[in-house]
Amino acid sequence: MTKPSLNELLHAAVTAVGGTERPGQVTMAEAVAEAVDDHSHLLVQAGTGTGKSLGYLVPALAHGERVVVATATLALQRQLVERDLPRTVDALHPILRRRPQYAMLKGRSNYLCLHRLHEGVPQEEEDGLFDQFEAAAPSSKLGQDLLRMRDWADETETGDRDDLTPGVSDRAWAQISVSSRECLGATKCAYGAECFAEMARERAKLADVVVTNHALLAIDAIEGAPVLPQHEVLIVDEAHELVSRVTGVATGELTPGQVNRAVRRASKLVNEKAADALLTASEGFERVMELALPGRLEEVPEDLGYALMALRDAARTVISALGSTRDKSVQDEDAVRKQAMASVESIHGVAERITQGSEYDVVWYERHDRFGASVRVAPLSVSGLLREKLFADRSVVLTSATLKLGGDFNGVGASLGLAPEGTAGDDIPQWKGLDVGSPFDYPKQGILYVARHLATPGREGSRTDMLDELAELIEAAGGRTLGLFSSMRAAQAAAEELRGRLGKPILLQGEETLGELIKNFAADPETCLFGTLSLWQGVDVPGASCQLVIMDRIPFPRPDDPLMSARQKAVEEAGGNGFMAVAATHAALLMAQGAGRLVRATGDKGVVAVLDPRLANARYGSYLRASLPDFWYTTDRDQVRRSLTAIDAAAKADGR
Repeated sequence: MTKPSLNELLHAAVTAVGGTERPGQVTMAEAVAEAVDDHSHLLVQAGTGTGKSLGYLVPALAHGERVVVATATLALQRQLVERDLPRTVDALHPILRRRPQYAMLKGRSNYLCLHRLHEGVPQEEEDGLFDQFEAAAPSSKLGQDLLRMRDWADETETGDRDDLTPGVSDRAWAQISVSSRECLGATKCAYGAECFAEMARERAKLADVVVTNHALLAIDAIEGAPVLPQHEVLIVDEAHELVSRVTGVATGELTPGQVNRAVRRASKLVNEKAADALLTASEGFERVMELALPGRLEEVPEDLGYALMALRDAARTVISALGSTRDKSVQDEDAVRKQAMASVESIHGVAERITQGSEYDVVWYERHDRFGASVRVAPLSVSGLLREKLFADRSVVLTSATLKLGGDFNGVGASLGLAPEGTAGDDIPQWKGLDVGSPFDYPKQGILYVARHLATPGREGSRTDMLDELAELIEAAGGRTLGLFSSMRAAQAAAEELRGRLGKPILLQGEETLGELIKNFAADPETCLFGTLSLWQGVDVPGASCQLVIMDRIPFPRPDDPLMSARQKAVEEAGGNGFMAVAATHAALLMAQGAGRLVRATGDKGVVAVLDPRLANARYGSYLRASLPDFWYTTDRDQVRRSLTAIDAAAKADGR
């Protein structure tokens, strides 16, 4: 029997999902198939509307080896498992003569823990166990959520938090879930045979395609204990997010509250001497943290160093004692002990990491209005880790709508630990960059307008000229505006000012759930939605409700961001351009994502307005503009108002 062609398979899959075949999708599928066959690596930029999910799923399924697909957002994970994979597998089954299996796998804390549900949360005070269902008043929101989750536990097949609708708060979910460190292990747990997390792992072991998230991929790479099943192909979707997700997983944090919890959990399980030593160390750490001022610690201050060494040593003693003592007066002792051990090990690990001091780590103080001070430690770079762990034993395909910054893939490649494209060498992973374009006609569908006449934004202070410009643009557009601001304070100030000035509804991030805000924004063309960086990637509103996307300023990292400034300094000390490698690359990625909110379908038209003259005037402006979709470019304010008015009139004429 002849092997089915890739084009035949892709055509069947696209028809099954009700899509349209696009040249970019075909090019992408061919490149993915080639990379998988050659055991090489591929970075592929596929613009919105290309149909990139099928562009990688079809060649991966046709290859027949196990594939892991890692993505950043929950929405895409669900889309893959609930929509794209079922339809694609059904369509390919008759042609491939086999039915590929697929499964979703997440971190353990995403699944309901039956032990914790039935036995309760280990008590933090003196008296054994705490029945969360009894203690939370049934009339309270927490009590109602807990009762609802107990009912849900009887009917759910997955135990996956994301299958619980409506969702619950993190506090409520914490009552019925455990981290991997707190888990007793299937063999020691009375509920091990029916454990949802274990069942998800078993399904993943049998699947041809395992859909997971960037965080679990990072844990699999960093912690050395394999979480994901063996696989020959790794596909990283939304790959522009990978470095920040891996950095997040590799970041350690210590807070006085976290240390106090560990003291309470461990004190009843170890001898008095060990418990007292941890308590004394915890009090010393708390005193130091009361005086902590936010910012990078180029060297660990003496008082913090002593406090951390005391914590590290006391935690080590408690860990040894926890392993040897047993206390029959403590109910469900294994669970209590495991939770205490997890808390103390976490503290020991972070304290030791900071006191050992590595030139590859950055340490800083942070202060939060609600939670007080914390000390944090993060890797200066994760590129070496990614090069070693990601590209060694499998073919890797990384894809996103934004990977090509300033005209090439080398900036993103460097952040992933890859040498410039085409560099030869025995230990150097070989990769290829490919831009398959977009099905949209950006020069005809969109305008990039830079308000060149405005004053350059300063670090703080109100920007009256920017707010005036913003109001005029929204008026010309008839509403229909997504405002993307570089800080929450700027978004709030703009919403406050313009709600008083314009007769149009302005929604503000944080005043409702993101899903509700986007629904209301899409439903009423006159409505505007203002928000900050986290909105830049969460909004998908095709059609006339979003015809103006505004960015208040170029989103460079804050000059006092400890990690970004340390990375910039390290590049400069190595002889490179730290500003371009770190700050400009960061800004380019965010601006490309932000500009991508405008054109989401072939009929969309509109304007991306950047209210920061540096995009037109500064030397780095051309690099940033080259990272954006290829919109028609202008700095003419009158021209852009006429265009917005015409676009608004056309939408109204169509009844939109």
